Amino acid sequence: MPVVDTDFSVLSEDFAAAPDRYFAALRERAPVHYEPEIDSYFVSRHADVKRVLTDHELFTTEMLQVRAEPVMRGPVLAQMTGAEHTAKRRIVVRAFTGSALQDRIPVIRARAEALMAPFLPLGRVDLVNDFGKPFAIHATLDVLGLEREDWRQVAVWHGGVAEFITGLNLTPERRRHCVEHAEQLEAYLLPVIEQRRRNPGDDLISQLCTAEFDGIAMSDRDVTALIINVLVASTEPADKTLALLFKHLIDHPEQLAQVRRDPDLLGAAIAETLRHTPPVQLIPRQAKEDTVLAGTTVPAGATVFCMIGAANRDPDAFSAPDTFDIHRPDLGTARSFTAAAQHLAFGTGLHQCVGVAFARAELETVAAMLLPLLDQVRYSPGFRYQEAGLYTRGPVALSLDFTPVR
Repeated sequence: MPVVDTDFSVLSEDFAAAPDRYFAALRERAPVHYEPEIDSYFVSRHADVKRVLTDHELFTTEMLQVRAEPVMRGPVLAQMTGAEHTAKRRIVVRAFTGSALQDRIPVIRARAEALMAPFLPLGRVDLVNDFGKPFAIHATLDVLGLEREDWRQVAVWHGGVAEFITGLNLTPERRRHCVEHAEQLEAYLLPVIEQRRRNPGDDLISQLCTAEFDGIAMSDRDVTALIINVLVASTEPADKTLALLFKHLIDHPEQLAQVRRDPDLLGAAIAETLRHTPPVQLIPRQAKEDTVLAGTTVPAGATVFCMIGAANRDPDAFSAPDTFDIHRPDLGTARSFTAAAQHLAFGTGLHQCVGVAFARAELETVAAMLLPLLDQVRYSPGFRYQEAGLYTRGPVALSLDFTPVR
């Protein structure tokens, strides 16, 4: 077992190459690990992570003013509390649940079929770069009501925003680069917001433009921030989770065969993928006052990073936690996509991800479409698997061969 010693760093290349190799040692030897280079604490035990994410009085989201607001162009949902948070979250959630969600499922499937069609006769696809990334952007643009023809440019701007939020030690040059992308995205969105205020439709941007809080319409700044909030939250996990799902099933052919025979197991496979390899690995909070966590005093004002990947592999929360098992009894498919989830891939508490229901419908719809098409699916010859990312993490590529569809 790797040992966490005084020279260990979460920011090191060794950790970035394979974080899961260090999770057990962190939980056992340094459950509250301090990184002096960024003056932050990393919490790895399931119970401690859950406490940080649910104790909103002691652990706030104030640090997002620095970590997110410059590129979100305004306050995001996770920064809000009380009546404002309830009202604005309800508007966003409404677009991702109920009849609105059911209406979107055929569109999701149609987008996925169109994107996959060129690769079916070839019998080869990179599930990350050929399909997953463009699909995630397309699906989010559909919800927002933005032009799909602009997806490549939106993807570039989104990349800059995501880099700013997820970068733990960006250089000043990279920070400026990311802010410039955010400013360009804002400039693209403002005419759209103006047009939707005059002629609203049934898309999410129109709903934000026509909604009121305390009897007052939201400002362009408020609407812009919420649009970018949705763009990042909806696209970041989707492509990563889809690729990771297929990787795990290919690596466990007996479970892949079971899912093929019984499509009802697909939800369990997605839930176990989210537990075993959550796409969002870190969630930050700020200590409001001196607080003791796992015997370590975290000073007031300190940034605390919840290590979701480590928490989801905690043996105190899951049996045989390093094993991928779609039949595990301590997960529960139904509750895995609710506030009662045992895994923490979507966060938990007041600021749990607003798109949980959408993520489930999106992943189940697309995976159910792909499984019959990707017959005899396997890694392409010469393909070498690699993951990247510290804050969010997923495959760099996933080149697959399958029986061509004529």
